[in-house]
Amino acid sequence: MQPTYTAEAEAYREKVQAFLAEKLPSNWQGIGALEGEELETFVTEWRKVLYEAKYLAPGWPTAFGGAGLSATEQVILAEEFAKAGVPTGGPNDAFSIQMLGNTILMWGTDEQKAHYIPRILSGEDVWCQGYSEPDAGSDLGNVGLKAELDGDEWVLNGQKIWTSAGHLADHIFTLARTDPDSPKHKGISFLLVPMEQPGIEVRPIKMISGDSEFNEVFYTDARVPKGNVIGGVNNGWAVAMSLLGFERGEAAATAPIRFQAEVERLTAMAQERGLTDDPIIRQKLAWCHSKVQIMRFLGMRVLTQFLAGHHPGPDAAIGKLFWSEYHKIVTELAVDIMGADALHIEGRTPPSSFSTDDPGAANTSGSWVNTFLNARAGTIYAGSSQIQRNIIGEMILGLPKEPKPA
Repeated sequence: MQPTYTAEAEAYREKVQAFLAEKLPSNWQGIGALEGEELETFVTEWRKVLYEAKYLAPGWPTAFGGAGLSATEQVILAEEFAKAGVPTGGPNDAFSIQMLGNTILMWGTDEQKAHYIPRILSGEDVWCQGYSEPDAGSDLGNVGLKAELDGDEWVLNGQKIWTSAGHLADHIFTLARTDPDSPKHKGISFLLVPMEQPGIEVRPIKMISGDSEFNEVFYTDARVPKGNVIGGVNNGWAVAMSLLGFERGEAAATAPIRFQAEVERLTAMAQERGLTDDPIIRQKLAWCHSKVQIMRFLGMRVLTQFLAGHHPGPDAAIGKLFWSEYHKIVTELAVDIMGADALHIEGRTPPSSFSTDDPGAANTSGSWVNTFLNARAGTIYAGSSQIQRNIIGEMILGLPKEPKPA
């Protein structure tokens, strides 16, 4: 199956290709070919280019700083960016634009949109996500961080954990319990919390890779203006689920392009090492190729629904479960192909702990081993594989709910 586009859509594709040809260096090999200061400089400057072109949030209305693109145009833009190996934004934009920005446009008041949306697009506000807690990970409804109203402010006390890039952020969107007497999903609110205040403490968590991308965040009498609730007091669960839909579902149509490039890079490494005649390696490479094609078809299904106006919902769990479980196995194969070389880390390491390494990255142990380590986290963040299976079974297939402990 191959998707087909209208002549008007293909004309827009040519416009995007011309934009990339104009803005990228003539010898561009993909962002994976850059590292260190050169990488940081490019990402910073590239975000400015996208901001000026209104390509940071291309589907948003022009009144909110977007390009007002149609669904088809947004998909074409994402496809061409993925093929060119360039990011669609800066390192914080998955949190600020994809998750929070879309959520504010869906649930926020006019005043909240007017204040936060321009600051999100400009990069003035840097966001992180305050969802998980030590006793509320997979069971997010068990959130215990307290928010009590004191005049015109909420006072927050409690803890969040596994806060990605929390040490770099100055704001955190936070799930807090605002009514302890309500059933656990009913008494939660979604608050926008400034982090640059005495009541917020961030403590880095060292990961197996040696990096500290995750953090603990402690709230001790932290204060938030009363109006910083999105979607209404005690309605935070519905808002949170909308945000998770954006987090899990938006990249389903374009992520397979990155996974395809990754498996091609893996096959090239097997060829370089003379292992493509090994029947076991050949079989495993063929398995990886078949799984990427399945992801591609799943992506087309999501794309079809998206073009029909369907917003991400419980069905986003299907793609998230599939790619995260797949990625553990493909990166294990990469380490097997490298053999003893995987024990010595050298070369550029992935700049992020999410999904594949950047397009154009070299076949070094630094790239593959760190991607292998990061892949373990992929089955946990954004909802563990066990939770994704529950969502699929209960909310899509209509199966009975998982039995609760006595």
